[in-house]
Amino acid sequence: MAKKKTSENDENRASISTIDALIPDDKNFNKGTEYGQKLLEDSLREFGAGRSILIDKNNRIIAGNKTVENAGQIGLNDVIIVETDGTKLVAVKRTDIDIDSQKGRKMALADNSIGKVDLSWDEELLRAVAEDMQFDPHDWGVDLAEIADDEEEQEAKEKHVDDWFINIECTGEAQCQQLYDELIKRGIICKIIH
Repeated sequence: MAKKKTSENDENRASISTIDALIPDDKNFNKGTEYGQKLLEDSLREFGAGRSILIDKNNRIIAGNKTVENAGQIGLNDVIIVETDGTKLVAVKRTDIDIDSQKGRKMALADNSIGKVDLSWDEELLRAVAEDMQFDPHDWGVDLAEIADDEEEQEAKEKHVDDWFINIECTGEAQCQQLYDELIKRGIICKIIH
């Protein structure tokens, strides 16, 4: 890969801060999912931080709200802030990972799958903000009518489904946590009761 020589006008303006300096988006369109949040936490624990987040000039999170939330919960508190005006692509280079390793390929899979399973549109908020800010979500592939139909269908399913429970007695905390993790990965809603 050819490296472009940086001129005196190309400043690498990066600073180190803490996660506390970042301000969550109070109008985040993605409500997230329980399963997606579990996978995101698992990914951060297993691989560390991979993809960057995006903040505005006031440190308010544009993209990556769920990542920041999960990172803080597991103790990833340091943040490298790279300042840019959007005219250059910012790349995060992981010096400890080779994509052609098991860890590299698993990380690529996790990155792609989490985006899919952790998306749950807040249709009401999205509709209100789009109207207020005068933009059409459909221009970005978001069909508000389809979201509303999906939510109505899900609510109808929830009303007509009988709840079934299973009680499993484990030999200890480790076995309980292992079983819980396996069930969550399969998309089964469960909780640990001690």
